[in-house]
Amino acid sequence: MYFAALLARTEDGWEASDTELDDVETLSDLTDLAREASVDDDTVVVYIEQEDAWFGIVRVEGEDDPRIYVSDGAAAARSSYGEILTKELLGDDRDDDGTDLDALDLDGTEDGEPLDDEEEEEETPPPAADAVPAAPVGDRLLLADLGLSEKGLLALGPDALAEIADALGAAEVLETVR
Repeated sequence: MYFAALLARTEDGWEASDTELDDVETLSDLTDLAREASVDDDTVVVYIEQEDAWFGIVRVEGEDDPRIYVSDGAAAARSSYGEILTKELLGDDRDDDGTDLDALDLDGTEDGEPLDDEEEEEETPPPAADAVPAAPVGDRLLLADLGLSEKGLLALGPDALAEIADALGAAEVLETVR
């Protein structure tokens, strides 16, 4: 079971909303969802957790690339939404079917022409879950300027969202959506 919430900064403070991730299949989808909640390209913090196994934070500001933090890379990599985040963080350029997108040799064979026997390609398997660290991964300073230091982020417990909202000064608005 997943829980997701958006915290969007406005000139009047923070606005909170819970959000459905049903249509999110990529980091781009998640980033677009955050940008839709943004007021004047201000900061939006997306929080995703899976049953106290892991949580992830995506910070989006305007058109800048999203900044990402995941509390436990290995646990997140074994879940659909966590895999979206860890693939981005660990530089995995494989498509969903395990194809290494950077290693594709577009030599005409993609149109169905057979390869010569000497040109057989090796398939690259997707990374094993144990190749992802069972530790925090990502930008540990993504909330430092908003009141949550690296040390504070690493020390977050089972109620991480409440602690994050408290540090950001958004605890009251978060309670309205929980």
